[in-house]
This record gives sequence, C-alpha cells and structure tokens, in this order.
Amino acid sequence: MKAKKSWYSQAVIYQIDTSLFYDANGDGCGDITGITEKLQYIRRLGATAIWITPFYLTPFLDEGYDVTDHLRPDPRFGSISAFIEFVGQAKALGLRVIIELVIQHTSSQHPWFQQARRDKNSPYRDYYLWADEPDPDDDPPMFPGVEKSVWSWDDEAKQYYRHMFYHHEPDLNLALPAVLEEIDNIVLFWLRLGVSGFRLDAASHLTKQAGKGDEKEGYWILNHLRKLVASTNPQAIILGEVDVPVKEYRHYFGDGDRLHITLNFWLNKYFYVSLARKNARPVIDALDKMITPPDGCCFANWLRNHDELDLEGIGEADKKAVLKAFAPDKTMYVYQRGIRRRLAPMLSGNLQHLAVAHAILLSLPGVPVMRYGDEIGMGDDLRLEERYAVRTPMQWSSREAAGFSRAAPEKLIRAPIASGPWRYQQVNVEKALLSRNSLLHRIIDMVNARAVLPEIGNAPFTIIRVEQASVLVILYQSETKKVLTLANFSDRPASVILEPLADGYWEACLEDKRYSAPDAEAGVELGGYGYRWFSQQRD
Repeated sequence: MKAKKSWYSQAVIYQIDTSLFYDANGDGCGDITGITEKLQYIRRLGATAIWITPFYLTPFLDEGYDVTDHLRPDPRFGSISAFIEFVGQAKALGLRVIIELVIQHTSSQHPWFQQARRDKNSPYRDYYLWADEPDPDDDPPMFPGVEKSVWSWDDEAKQYYRHMFYHHEPDLNLALPAVLEEIDNIVLFWLRLGVSGFRLDAASHLTKQAGKGDEKEGYWILNHLRKLVASTNPQAIILGEVDVPVKEYRHYFGDGDRLHITLNFWLNKYFYVSLARKNARPVIDALDKMITPPDGCCFANWLRNHDELDLEGIGEADKKAVLKAFAPDKTMYVYQRGIRRRLAPMLSGNLQHLAVAHAILLSLPGVPVMRYGDEIGMGDDLRLEERYAVRTPMQWSSREAAGFSRAAPEKLIRAPIASGPWRYQQVNVEKALLSRNSLLHRIIDMVNARAVLPEIGNAPFTIIRVEQASVLVILYQSETKKVLTLANFSDRPASVILEPLADGYWEACLEDKRYSAPDAEAGVELGGYGYRWFSQQRD
C-alpha cells in the first residue's frame, strides 16, 4: 500500500484558543489579527495547519462555544476582513486554517432560541428540542456536578428544553430540514472565505440528535456534511470530536465518506496509562485494538487539548494509576471523569520526560495535534474553575502580561500564570528560543525530522515486540523506505535487541542525545525517557 498523499494525512496541527493566544489591539483579549501576527512563529514550529477555537458572536460563557451568530465574528476577536487577511497570510506561509463547526447547540441568547421560546407557533420553535416532561431515561449531562440534567425548564416557553452541555446551550433539532439548511449555509460561507476544514464539535452527540435519539440512525448527517464540503472544496476536511468505544470509530469514517479525521480519544487515554505506569504495553495494546481507517481517512493524536483529560472507559485500575500519578489532589479532577491539568505540571516539568512524550506523539500512526504553549512547557492555573485551568494566556515573554497583551491587568480576559514554577517570567517563548536545549527547540527538531520522513504516521506500520516493557518500537514501511521509531516510557535506561537492524544500514534521524550506532547483536541503547528514530532506503 502506498503512503497517503493527502495534505491532511501528513499535517502537523497547532491548536489555538483564539481569545488567549495574542492580543494585537491591546484590549485585553486575544484576536484574529494577533494570530496573524504570530504566523511566522507557528510556521517555525513546523506546523502545517492551524485549528482555532470559536471566534463567532458569543456571550462567551463557554469560551465561544455558545454561539449567537455563526456567520459573524465577535467584535472582540476581529472582523470578517481580519479573518480573510488571516487565512490569506496563513496560506502564503503554507499553513491551512481549520475552524470550529459548532452545530450541536447554540447559545440560549441566539435569535433562533429567543424567538422559539417566545412563540410556540414560531418556525424556530422546532429548531430546538422541547418536552412537557423530561425523559427520565435520557443521557446524563456532560458536566456532572455542574448541571443536574440535560433538561431545563424555560418560564417563557412553558416547556423543558434539552441541552447536552450547559443549560445556556440548548440542543438543535438536527433532524429538521430547516436546521440542516441553516448548517449548510454556515459551512458554505466559511469554505468560500478560504478555510481548509472544520473541527466538528461534539460529533457523537450531534449524530444522536440527527437520528432522533438513535446514534446509528444519525450517521447520515456525516455523509451529508462530507458531500457538501467535497462539492465545494475537495481539499477541505472534517475533523471530528469522537469519544466512543474503539470499534465504533468505523461508523464515523464510514466507507471513507464521512469524517476525514477523528480525534483518537481511545489512544490518548491509554497514552496516559503508559506514562503513569512507565510502561509501553498499554499504548501497544490500544494500538492493537484500533481499527484501520479507510483510504483517505486517519486518526488525530494529541497530548492535551482545551478540555479535561478524559479517563472514561479505561477500567478502574488504570484510572486509579493515572489519577495517583497525575491528579493526586481532588482539585485536579473534574466532571467525575477527567484531569484538568496541563502536560508540564503532570510530568513535574521534567524536560526529558516532556520531550519523549512529544517524540512519541510525533511517531504515532495518524496526525499530531499540538496545543499552544505545550511546546514551551506551559503550566496550568488550578485556581480557575473547571477546564479553565488549562486555558490561560500564551506566555510570549517575561514582560508584563507575559507579552500576551499591552492592556492594563484589570482589562485582561484572563490573567497569565504569574507565580510558581510555570510563571511566565520563567516559562516563555522568548527564553525558550534563546536556549538551544529547550523543549521548544527539541520539538522543532522532531517536527523537522518528521517532515522528511512522511512514512511516520502515514505508511503501514508494525509494532515490534521487545523484551523491555517500557519501550515502544514502531516500524513504518513504504515502497521506498523503512522508518524505525523507539521511545522509552521509563526513567531507567534500556537496551533493545531488534531483528530489523540485521537488515542493512540504518541512518540515525533523531536522537535525544548522542548514542553509539545501533547494532544487531548489542542492540539499541536508550537513556531514561530516551527516543531515537532511524531510516533505511529500501531496494
């Protein structure tokens, strides 16, 4: 099988919180122009695509996922012209732009919902899901401890309305043709402005709504969206947020006619089990159980995103191991299912541990997604509620407000981390760029190495079983090249005997430090939290 040649299967995606990346106009809130001004930095990282969180008109009660107008940027984030300029400059640098498609719900302040609640005979009434009595067998809320039910009473409508997420985010009736037409207009509008794809928010929940309560009956909406996108821009993609049992991912790919990419929550959870246990076997077992995506489709992997680290479905023993290692305090745990910390604090700021985590991310099958700030080892602020702990301003420099904004402190949308080991005076881009041995430079080296080894993440792969439980070895093979990646989950050195090494000369492409050449008999040496990549031309 030939390695896939689509742009997205070989992408490195950089995820940005629009409001927290860089404030260009000095009003205290990050904006689209701010991202535009930092494009050179993003490209220097080696990223080839940018995924930005919502920038639409919003009350901003849920970081912009509570939308009141899908076709209009919120003034605090900029204008349509600023967005067009951003997309154009990104493309000039070889960066594609992926935006959020938030269609599972709207804000309760959306004009559709306001008209729906005021008039039972309004055509917008059916845009949402209503009931005289809540369904006692309905799903539990996504935010237990914050929301008591997925149904809330509306005094003006004199009915209950459904909301899978917050009570101020009513669910849309996606089975209604009129709602689908509205969604089509949203998709077409942004495609015509030059975006290269959408991150489909809450994909598994919206399929259930499209199926009138039956997830399987709602897969049609994915086919519909895929066909619409392909007919407008065949190069554009849909990246889906899908947290389901591993075998069910096949429904979200379909026959290659639904999602292009799904976020691999399954593998992400077991990655943390491996980190906690310092053992590669959980990741290996998870890879063994993963489905093979259809041609033209792939998974996306990440270390952390803007939400909690979800631990549902991994079993109590593994869950306890992860919580003991990375969330020993109850304040670090949220929604009865996940951890609300950044990667660097979880790994105690250990440079080598952080580096090997990124080396593994970049060697896994699929597309890597890097969250802004992880490349410099940014921390979290546990004084903030819920998921906001991992949503703090990007730390650009040691200057006031972390170089994020020139606004007065009281005007900042959120204060940067200013105390503790991850304070901005200590952890920032400017300082990282000046240190050749920084995490930032190591990640740049990794991404550059991956760029010249398109087999990684793309070509057919084999997990090489080795005696050392802490070591993950993946062999990728295309028609012209073999690539071997090794990583040690443990802080103890390891020596690995590998049969493929007997087959000719292997060139070292990436190493965490200087090692002796690999030897078929003596094996491959790895330091604690070490990583090494090799390549070999095929005859």
